[in-house]
Amino acid sequence: MEKLNKFKKIINKFYYEIFIENFKDKISFDFPQDYFRWDLIDYLIKKNNYLNYLEIGCDDDQLFSKVKIKNKIGVDPVSGGNVRKNSDDFFLENKDKFDLVFIDGLHIYEQVKKDIINSLKCLNENGIILVHDCMPDSLSKQAVPRYKMKWNGDVWKAIVDLRQREDLDIFTCEIDQGIGIITKKKNSSILKLNKPAKNLKFKDYYYNYKEYLRIIKLTDFKKLF
Repeated sequence: MEKLNKFKKIINKFYYEIFIENFKDKISFDFPQDYFRWDLIDYLIKKNNYLNYLEIGCDDDQLFSKVKIKNKIGVDPVSGGNVRKNSDDFFLENKDKFDLVFIDGLHIYEQVKKDIINSLKCLNENGIILVHDCMPDSLSKQAVPRYKMKWNGDVWKAIVDLRQREDLDIFTCEIDQGIGIITKKKNSSILKLNKPAKNLKFKDYYYNYKEYLRIIKLTDFKKLF
């Protein structure tokens, strides 16, 4: 993850709050304290007998090292995984298909959406795409440009944007900073927006995140998947 010096954090904070948005309210999420993204992935691998796993954005292998599966590829331009490339270059050359994809790369709407679209092209039938960091609890944690070390970015906008498509069924599970779940199925609850997703503000998200993201609890996830 990008390292921010103190000066850059201050500049980005003032820029964001003056020119983009200044909103102080925060959300209190009920993330389980004993169930994390690697637990969810392990559950899906075992339940569906998945064999092929792709991870975009590996950092220090906090997740990649824990994934137990026959074939796994981890893509990161800086550290972790086993492929040293950015995601755009990887997808340009990739010929493999995957049962499960976990996206945790650059936490910026445009790139996350691109990573999801590219992942859909190499997803096996009945495969699942998971997207990390979909549920920021404050404006500072979703601000782009970034000025906080604990940062989700505006990943949530990619989920909101794609929930308007008829050919994708999407939920967001309330665990581990919010995990988006994307399947290539008919959309059972198409989201209607009155403005482009890229133009949404944190204030919009604050008041509408349950509808925007189609939030489900872990117990509901296990009933559906």
